[in-house]
This record gives sequence, structure tokens and C-alpha cells, in this order.
Amino acid sequence: MRRLVSLAIVCALLGLALPLRAETARPLQVVASFSILADMLREVAGDAAQVHSLVGANADAHVFEPTPADAQRLARADLVVVNGLHFEGWIDRLVRSSGYRGPVIEATRGIEPRRVGRAVDPHAWQSLAHAQRYVENMRAALVAAAPSQAAAINARAAAYRERIAALDASARAAFEAVPRDQRRVVTTHDAFGYLGDAYGITFISPRSWNTDSEASAAGVASVIRQVRLHQARALFVENITDRRSIERIAQETGARVGGTLYSDALSPPAAGADTYLRLYAHNVKSIAVALQAVAAR
Repeated sequence: MRRLVSLAIVCALLGLALPLRAETARPLQVVASFSILADMLREVAGDAAQVHSLVGANADAHVFEPTPADAQRLARADLVVVNGLHFEGWIDRLVRSSGYRGPVIEATRGIEPRRVGRAVDPHAWQSLAHAQRYVENMRAALVAAAPSQAAAINARAAAYRERIAALDASARAAFEAVPRDQRRVVTTHDAFGYLGDAYGITFISPRSWNTDSEASAAGVASVIRQVRLHQARALFVENITDRRSIERIAQETGARVGGTLYSDALSPPAAGADTYLRLYAHNVKSIAVALQAVAAR
């Protein structure tokens, strides 16, 4: 009888302990402003966090309009991660309206941005060197929010940074096969300047860094003149923008549209650019193949 009573007490204690352990091990609720950040966070956090992206695949964060459901999601979050550099013009209003009081982490903290005059280019993830800083800022924020998971988060971040470095080396080798004076690419909007700086590529676009307005006639005409002057033949549309301006440039210059680049958002699952590293590898391969074809003519 005494043994049965003792066993009952142990079972009761275990029954009380299990819910407490489950509560303690609850994954962090992390909200990322757009899909590229969300993927990077998942890579670093692993099972330590559940990550939700406000702006989804193939969607344009420049013109995103938050909903009441987005505010509710922020209110329940433990951590919010944004790009910064004025990329998400709507984020401050969303944070205020949601009542969220936790940390808002800028993934670009510590990065010196590209500038043209006073304007700041927010697309810093297009540099794999800057992606290393993104990962470090995410790692530090996740460890601060979940210190018991620090060892696993640190290990995942280190492994992810190695994969980023390997992709950088591969991209550098791919572009070195193209003469520098023939590395000219036309895209829908000016989102690839960091990539261009990293690998010596000149990107020409009829629109600036923002996509909240259509390309002007003057902008398109300027690009047509540059394409003719420099004999640029690598033209690409982007997954988040209207392709009409690029098609007009192609018609006016005789250049061919070489495919789709992914600038500000991942592709849907299984579409070839559904993670940050796959997105970057897709863009590198597409641009390198197009430039090599031009150089071979």
C-alpha cells in the first residue's frame, strides 16, 4: 500500500511538472517584416522560434498595407525583426497600433548603407557580406530572448554563416568569367546595387529603390539610351514588379528579356527561390549565364 501511495505521489508530481516544462520550452513568437528576413531567422533560430512573415512570398514590402490581423500578431510576439534603412515605411505605425512593447530589432544595424546623395539604399541583403551582419544581429537578439537556447542558436548561426561565405565565393568565381566592361544588367527597379558593388556589375533601372510608383517615361527613355550606348543585353524582370517597362526597353533596343530575378521577396515554395540562399544562387546563376552569353557574341 505504501508503495502504491508513493507511486501515486510521484505520478501526481510528474503530472504537475510536465505542463510547466512545456510552458518553459514554448518557442519564441517572432515576427519578421518580410519573407527574406523570416527565412534567415528560421535558419538561425531552428526549433527555438516560430517565425511569421508579415509580407509574404512574391509580395512587395514597399507598398504593403498592414491589416488588423497583422497588428494582433505583433501584439502576441516576443520579438519583432525588421530590415531598417527606411525599407518598411509602415512598421512604426503598425507597432504603435498593435500595442507591442517588446524589442524591435533592425537586421541592418552596424551596416554602412549605399547612398546616392542623401538617399539610402535599403536592399542591403543583396550583399552576402552584409548578410553576415544580418545573421549576427539575429543571433544576438534570439539569444537575448531565449538564453536557454543559446548553444543551439549559436551553432546554427555559425553553420549558416559558413554557407553564406561559400555562396559568396561561388558567386565571385562565376562573375570573374565575364569581362568587367561587359557586366551590365537592366532590371525593373534599382534593388541590386549592393550585389553590383560586390561583384563589379553595373545595374541600370528605370525606377529608383522604391516601387510605390510606376517607372516614368523619362526614366524608361534614359535606360533605353544607356542600353544602346553601352550595348547592355542582359535584361530581367523582377518577381515583385510590373514587367511592362522592361518589355518596352527590350522592344526599343532589340535586347532579350533573360528571365526573372528575385529582389525584395522569396518565391513561393518549390519555385526555385524559396529561401534566401536559393534566391541569391538563382540570381547569381541567371545574371552570370546572361552575361557570359553576351560576352561570347
